Amino acid sequence: MMKLFRFRGGVHPEGHKEATTHKSIQVMPMPKRLYVPVQQHIGAPAEPEVSVGDKVLKGQLLAHSQGAVSAPIHAPTSGTVVEIGEYPAPHPSGLAVRTVVIETDGEDKWIDNPVVPLDPSKLSPDEVAVRVGAAGVVGMGGATFPSAIKLKLGKRNKIETLLMNGGECEPYLTCDDRLMQERAADIVEGTRIILRAIQAERAHLVVEDNKPDAIAALQKACGPSADITVVVVPSRYPMGSEKHMIQAVTGKEVPAGGLGADVGVLVHNMGTAYAVCQAVKHGRPLISRVVTVGGGALSEPQNVEVPIGARLSDVVEFCGGLTEDAARVIMGGPMMGQVMPHLDVPVVKGTSGIIALTQAEVNNRETMPCIRCGSCVNACPCGLLPLQMAAQARAGNLDNVVDLGLLDCVACGCCSYVCPSHIPLVQYFNYAKGELTARQQAKHKNQENKRLIEQKNERLERARIEREEAAARRKAEAEAKKRAAALEKAQKEAEKQAEQSA
Repeated sequence: MMKLFRFRGGVHPEGHKEATTHKSIQVMPMPKRLYVPVQQHIGAPAEPEVSVGDKVLKGQLLAHSQGAVSAPIHAPTSGTVVEIGEYPAPHPSGLAVRTVVIETDGEDKWIDNPVVPLDPSKLSPDEVAVRVGAAGVVGMGGATFPSAIKLKLGKRNKIETLLMNGGECEPYLTCDDRLMQERAADIVEGTRIILRAIQAERAHLVVEDNKPDAIAALQKACGPSADITVVVVPSRYPMGSEKHMIQAVTGKEVPAGGLGADVGVLVHNMGTAYAVCQAVKHGRPLISRVVTVGGGALSEPQNVEVPIGARLSDVVEFCGGLTEDAARVIMGGPMMGQVMPHLDVPVVKGTSGIIALTQAEVNNRETMPCIRCGSCVNACPCGLLPLQMAAQARAGNLDNVVDLGLLDCVACGCCSYVCPSHIPLVQYFNYAKGELTARQQAKHKNQENKRLIEQKNERLERARIEREEAAARRKAEAEAKKRAAALEKAQKEAEKQAEQSA
């Protein structure tokens, strides 16, 4: 039996998983319109390849990736591009992002020349990465980092161990659980493809012990394989955090500001493994995903395979609608998910859950003064001092917050969850991170403006020097012509006088 390790802190929030964990994945019918953002990943937004009025087929490229960190976007079904404009993003701000709107035709017809399925065992690591990148696969756990880039980390670091993250420790969410139960063979195949790409020695499918059916399905799919094994870990939030899973399974601690690859470990989500299998083995781009639709305000909680671009309202309607007005709608899980401004935002590649909570589930309580109990310190899995960090954040002392470990905070919300005074600690940290990013961007902008001004001044100075040099040349040329003319005149007068003398 594999030895496991313990990370400090963590909590055991009430799971609320029983409503969906035993229900099979349902495939949602195609809505009349899909709203597909070109920014569904960390990095530069994709650039549209289509125009308004174009007919598109399922799997067709809608927008190509641009920049070193980016991912392409594909059509989830066949239809007509009716608009490319600004629509609300699946973000608490509700700000608009560039979106390709497709009016579906109901035929769901695949593109005529789909990528030919290949035998993954015959592909080189680079070929696997190219295939995954072209399919638009990103981290399905919510981080949405382009997967092809992570597959290339084996070139920079020696990766010994691959961990497939099946923790899913967020309350309400069971989409990965159902995916592991129903599509275990493809997950194992995807894991084997990732192993080949990063050239690691072994892979562990890491699953929490509260998912016995998923564990059994994965063990059966692995068979007697020696390089891919199932590792069962205790159910404890935030086990799904990359750094904490690495520590729990390998005992290695990722250095502050570092990556798992720095200690020879790479982590991918189970949903990512499934998407990699579909991309490499079957030639299918990432155009749909399994989403947990739950919460007390929902009529029929379930796990649904949803086309990318379907609005939350479409998904909720498929699940029977709301039994009452939702006090809060969260995309993702209630611990780390984002509160949506309304239901008219689309499902994207990183959407793991749509949770409609009742007022009782939200349980808003008045914030009280801190009683110095230390619960937040004990719960913090990163070993930070949440109370001191929050106090510095409130005072606007960002440098002090950074010194106290702001950049090591994974925003898991354990501190806020256990606080008896209901102080929104994690919100302070998210605010501080946002403010820090804004200041860094402003500093970068000022530096860039300064650089541009200096370049402009240099151009103006060069232009001035060139004008002066040109004027000097013209003056010299004029004087030379004047002297030549005077000399020629003198010569003619001398010749004339010589003729007269003769």
